[in-house]
Amino acid sequence: MKRWHWAVRLLTRRMWFRAALFCLFAVALAMAGALLGHTISYDFAARIGAKSVDNILNVLASSMLAVTTFSLTAMVSAYAGATSNITPRAVQLLIDDTTAQNALATFLGSFLFAVVGIIALSTGLYGETGRVILFGGTILVIAFIVVTFLRWIEHISRFGRVSDTIERVERAAILAVGAMPQRPQFGGHDGRAVPQDAICVHHEKIGRITHVDIPQLAAIAKEIGAQITLSALPGVFVDPARLIAWTTVRLDDRQLGRIRDAFTIARGRAFDHDPRFGLVVLAEIGSRALSPAVNDPGTAIAVLEAGTRVLAAILRHEPSERDHCAGVNVPALVFTDLLEDLYRPLSRDGAAMVEMGIRLQKSLHALMAIDPCARKDCLLEAEDALARAKSRLESPKDARCLEEAHTIQR
Repeated sequence: MKRWHWAVRLLTRRMWFRAALFCLFAVALAMAGALLGHTISYDFAARIGAKSVDNILNVLASSMLAVTTFSLTAMVSAYAGATSNITPRAVQLLIDDTTAQNALATFLGSFLFAVVGIIALSTGLYGETGRVILFGGTILVIAFIVVTFLRWIEHISRFGRVSDTIERVERAAILAVGAMPQRPQFGGHDGRAVPQDAICVHHEKIGRITHVDIPQLAAIAKEIGAQITLSALPGVFVDPARLIAWTTVRLDDRQLGRIRDAFTIARGRAFDHDPRFGLVVLAEIGSRALSPAVNDPGTAIAVLEAGTRVLAAILRHEPSERDHCAGVNVPALVFTDLLEDLYRPLSRDGAAMVEMGIRLQKSLHALMAIDPCARKDCLLEAEDALARAKSRLESPKDARCLEEAHTIQR
């Protein structure tokens, strides 16, 4: 994905974007009567009886402002609840929720439509025929409000709840899997070193990589006639000392600047191109559920099942070949890192719970069944989880059950 595509995607997710579009549409609809009123005959306008539009607009103006305030308060409460009770890293997914944004945009736009209509009516801008178009627009807006309000009532009943947030994180992580350029690497890091004569590229900014413009890097690689190898993927924390890319051909200042510009650096991580971030956030939700203050192993098991589905999607992922990315060597995600992102916090915080240990062993067994290449990495993670649990379990019977669950998968 090119950088400007990424910027447009981020822009359309802003909460104000949909609200601004609907407000512009509402103002245009309110003013349509003044511009198109001459196309309607006076007799037809008299039969419609559009004089009642004044009262309808007054009702809309007084009620929609209250509904907008209520909706915004409910959204802010959901954000605050997710921050304190789930994890702050998942709040961005709630902010990007399209149903909530559409509801807020519809209610705010309806209020603005009513206000503009009342102002235009008070100035006599419409006339008798223009009122017909305003009346029709009002009926259309009311229909939008009813449909949106019904959807919002159903949506707000689960918006920001733990189960809803887990589903959102899982869905975001699986979508990020589709952006992976290649399958994961098994057996740990390959240990390939950067050649001594390589031209190393560092970034001046400090932050997290959220996007890499691969087509731009491919164009630079074609220009210099050499391959560009990435050393940092989305989600990696970079600073002036962190290597982000290297090549074997000398680069001028312009080419170095273009390579740096291909990396978008932000203060925090983003879900879109970083499957590991989704696993990290799932693990955070599970760790909070396993804390003594919460003590909710059911939620931790739900997190474990969601993370298993994400890892299964990674194992089944088949990257597509793209000619415009030729000349760019993108490293694969290390599967052991993915396993540690999810399982290490859960096996650490749930070590004293046999139900967590058994479910974790079964989860790793399922991954081995999906791809035999992952067997060694999964066994190492399973042995680590078993060792943590055996040191914390007080019941010998629980320890035997967990040992049996681990032995079955071997």
